[in-house]
Amino acid sequence: MIRIIDTFPQIDALCQGPGFDREAWSRYIDNALPGLRPSLTDRMEKSLATGQVRWETHYLPVLHSAWRDRAGRQRLHRSFLAATAGLEEKVRSAFGQCPEVDIILYFGLCGSAGHATRLHGRPAILLGLEKILELHWEEPRSMLGLVYHELGHIYQDQFGVLDRPAETPQLAFLWQLFAEGVAMYFEQTLTGDPTFYQQDVDGWLSWCDAHFGQIKADFDADLSTMTFSTQRWFGDWVRYEGHGDVGYYLGCRFVRFALERIPFHRLISLDLSDVEKLWEEFA
Repeated sequence: MIRIIDTFPQIDALCQGPGFDREAWSRYIDNALPGLRPSLTDRMEKSLATGQVRWETHYLPVLHSAWRDRAGRQRLHRSFLAATAGLEEKVRSAFGQCPEVDIILYFGLCGSAGHATRLHGRPAILLGLEKILELHWEEPRSMLGLVYHELGHIYQDQFGVLDRPAETPQLAFLWQLFAEGVAMYFEQTLTGDPTFYQQDVDGWLSWCDAHFGQIKADFDADLSTMTFSTQRWFGDWVRYEGHGDVGYYLGCRFVRFALERIPFHRLISLDLSDVEKLWEEFA
């Protein structure tokens, strides 16, 4: 069963002052989603501890912007309602079954636009309003992609295997490529469009298609030395040849290649060694 937890009325009431108020935010999150605040603040404190980000320059501007942008918040909320309407029936129609999950819209601390996790023992998709606005993903197309993508991770976790221990960073990044590809395929299936990528702005998809061979070769070459700080494939903060999110494109191409050989219900349960063999064939 999919449960929708919409804290938008509390968010709108929260954002009445001149700027972000951390104490008011703490009261809001504790009242709207009890138990969530520690994970949000812990993630923020870990980021601050790296010295690479600062509260005043990396967090406050994003939080103030979301706080003040009532029109943006309202557009985002309308897109959220449209993306989640009839969602369980849509998933069952496309895949024959639907995972248990809570989909939660909330005002966070810039952790992520979408994050698949667990809250109070239930699978949950956390949708951070402030981060969605920062990335300009509040329009219907982007919101659809965000919700469907995170739901794809939940689906693989419940009906297959989402987390596989990897002995090397190379295998960990290969598994990440595969898991993101599964979520992209799930996203495209629900939209009914095999070319759907919410990232497709300003010719992004055309560029990726035109450079597919090079993308594949460069990812394969990067695997042996890739680290979290040097990878250029996953996350809105990195770029490959000036383009973001190219790993999601490559992952989807990889998964569609695999689906020519293995049905989806088996694909989502593959061992890492099987994924590695498929990659060798694909690359």
